[in-house]
Amino acid sequence: MDKVSVTIDGVKVEVPKNYTILQAAKEAGVDIPTLCYLKGINEIGACRICVVEVQGAKALQASCVAPVSDGMVVRTNTPVVREARKATLELILSDHDRSCLTCIRNGNCELQALANEFNISELRFEGARHQSEIDDLSASIVRNSNKCVLCRRCVSMCSNVQTVNAIGVNERGFRSVVSPIYGMSLADSPCINCGQCVISCPTGALYEKDHTARVWEALADPEKYVVAQTAPAVRVALGEEFGMPIGTRVTGKMVAALKRLGFDKVFDTNFGADLTIMEEGNELLHRLKNGGKLPMITSCSPGWVKFCEHYYPEFLDNLSTCKSPHQMLGAIIKSYYAEKMGIDPSKIYVVSIMPCTAKKFEIDRPEMEHDGLRDVDAVLTTRELARMIKEANINFNRLEDEEFDDPLGEATGAGAIFGVTGGVMEAALRTVADIVEGKDLHEFEYTDVRGLEGVREATVRIGDFELRLAVVNGTGNARKLLDKVKAGEANYHFIEVMGCPGGCINGGGQPIVSSKMQREVDVRALRAKAIYEEDKNLPIRKSHKNPQIVVLYEEYLKEPLGHRSHELLHTKYKERKLYNVK
Repeated sequence: MDKVSVTIDGVKVEVPKNYTILQAAKEAGVDIPTLCYLKGINEIGACRICVVEVQGAKALQASCVAPVSDGMVVRTNTPVVREARKATLELILSDHDRSCLTCIRNGNCELQALANEFNISELRFEGARHQSEIDDLSASIVRNSNKCVLCRRCVSMCSNVQTVNAIGVNERGFRSVVSPIYGMSLADSPCINCGQCVISCPTGALYEKDHTARVWEALADPEKYVVAQTAPAVRVALGEEFGMPIGTRVTGKMVAALKRLGFDKVFDTNFGADLTIMEEGNELLHRLKNGGKLPMITSCSPGWVKFCEHYYPEFLDNLSTCKSPHQMLGAIIKSYYAEKMGIDPSKIYVVSIMPCTAKKFEIDRPEMEHDGLRDVDAVLTTRELARMIKEANINFNRLEDEEFDDPLGEATGAGAIFGVTGGVMEAALRTVADIVEGKDLHEFEYTDVRGLEGVREATVRIGDFELRLAVVNGTGNARKLLDKVKAGEANYHFIEVMGCPGGCINGGGQPIVSSKMQREVDVRALRAKAIYEEDKNLPIRKSHKNPQIVVLYEEYLKEPLGHRSHELLHTKYKERKLYNVK
């Protein structure tokens, strides 16, 4: 690619000619502050925090959108630049709910960090202030417009990346507000609860519906038998909340912390993932052999399922009927485990520790129960678990590793890779291949379905089957793929869809990484690497080889897709309107 020469604060660098000043500054080792900028998602130059002086230009330039040119001379730290940035920031703060001490983002707020960097101790501008009611009707996400800075990062994520379009900028000028149309609640919009808006937000304007109070209450109730289960993506991100490098695996410390919090048992959702593969893999084979509805599409991502119900109801019969892994495990805990241990299932309280905000919506779906008992009673995001650990004064970093409890704590590498895009597909192939071939295959890493690209395609021969596969992450990419399938331009047997870009490792409940940090490192790649390390370090890497899964079927379920499996582990879906108009 052709390059140009740019001088930034006296440092001369050669950069590609399609770079912005912000990108060139990074190459020169110069840090330019930003607020509305979110790499690859929201690059609109709206907030003006990133302005710089360009020699020969009549006005300050927004560095995140201003292109470089050969011979350009840029200054990022002049009195005019500093005053412009500071004045802009003070104007933003003048219409901001500044209750920082009680804000969920206190200590991890980009606006707060900028105020500290610019040494703002008082405001020169005071005037009218927005006063909006907090929208807390959604099962998953709370919206507080009083803390919104109109950066539009959430809007870009929802509209351009996820293509859900649940929120946008409404009204004009000072009255502008980010919300669903006509001031509706998120609960009445086509919001899929994925939480990508939450991890895009620089402030506390969007956050998850908190379940910590109900979990503390359950833990304190001597009549309740409280069980935790942890998703694969949580163990490669939780450490970030305690200052550890991104992608640090903290499985043993996580288990130890949950036991310190008072949970009676700590099980592994990876066991539920292994169980999902037993059911889903056999469901795929059944459809292939018996002329079932194809392509079969995975159903373990509740954000994706709700997206399908809103926007592509014609594909609902293509969805696997399997519940998601944590719902399956919840159902097994309150049936098989309760019977095995002689515990009244009505006294069991199941808490899922998830990287996902959509799971909070999922547990309330009417169909997610059996014999009048909910499969799962509460969902904590990775962030909520971290808050509980801190509230309990547990020194997480000094905890000794502990093991999951038996019998539902034993899991395989196949269950672990559910946490990253392509993992469900690869886990299914490991088991399906062994079933079809009738032997334990030694080559079982399907690297063609790995990677963080939005859409990946592969063809895999298993026995007499030549399977055409697709792996998609992010609902915007799912829309592109399904449109091709509808138009007859693509033909597959099996499709994996994860609602969040990158899969669960980048779920809406994961630790929030600042836009500045995201410019420095590839967060998804680091967490994905840790997931695959978890897989490689486990002694068993195929779901059907899990000895406790074998026992479960021998003692209780009898066979995949059997009568009891359908009662406990399978579900159905329904078409949804885009808006609930009252």
